[in-house]
Amino acid sequence: MRIFLTGATGFIGAAIVPELIKAGHQVIGMTRSDAGAQALINAGAEVHHGTLEDPESLRSGAAKADGVIHTAFDHDFSKFVENCEKDKRAIAALGAALTGSDRPLIITSGTGMGSGEHGQLATEDVFNIRHQNPRIASELAGNVLLEAGINVSVVRLPQVHNPFKQGLITPLVAVAREKGVSAYVGEGRNRWPAGHLSDVALLYRLAIEKGEQGARYHAVGEEGISSREIAEALGRGLNLPAVSITPDEAASHFGWMAMFVGLDMPASSVQTQSRLDWHPTGPTLIADLNEAQYA
Repeated sequence: MRIFLTGATGFIGAAIVPELIKAGHQVIGMTRSDAGAQALINAGAEVHHGTLEDPESLRSGAAKADGVIHTAFDHDFSKFVENCEKDKRAIAALGAALTGSDRPLIITSGTGMGSGEHGQLATEDVFNIRHQNPRIASELAGNVLLEAGINVSVVRLPQVHNPFKQGLITPLVAVAREKGVSAYVGEGRNRWPAGHLSDVALLYRLAIEKGEQGARYHAVGEEGISSREIAEALGRGLNLPAVSITPDEAASHFGWMAMFVGLDMPASSVQTQSRLDWHPTGPTLIADLNEAQYA
């Protein structure tokens, strides 16, 4: 297949490129920069210049492909709501190029969308349309395309990690350095799911090769690691104490991260593993945090 990949030079996209190529696919990678273009050429991919802000660049990239994987997202969390709406428009543009065909479109969301309420195990067969996370806009956009007959499916992400980057945990390193402690809220029992980068890249490939229209897949290797375990691992790496703070202190301590740090959001991938014969084998989150180079 010729696969158009947005976010092709990002943390996850850059791992998907070689995963697709080694399986015999041709990759058309979207980038906005000359450096990104060179990285794609070096990886063996075709370059497509475009941005999330330019719908025509998205449509033209999708139009020349047999399938589309959409991983690009603007991670400026000071504009999180705005950026979720931007993703909604990007998904609509990609879908417009696929109208009237059965070419697959894989979009990206978060595992939290599969949880009915706080602390409930998220599963693939649940879509909580009342979820308060603004990222719900991505799946709502996918549903619009699905109703129009477009072959859309969703990969929901947990905290994706390797020893160099760990999703929302990476910003916690900067907070811990600034504050001089590695903090968790209350008893630190709230849990975050995780998936190793190599396993996540494989899942995207399997989803575009074997996925079903309307399906939702969870890229989860571990259902839930407690925030206290995470804080303690960061404390070991940074040589800082791991301490508890109250919920009232979270906003001043964590800044924009306060909206996430107290969430209890375990997630399952049992259905995904069965449907796609996907079995995560990568290192655990704590193993990667222990191997991280904090200096």
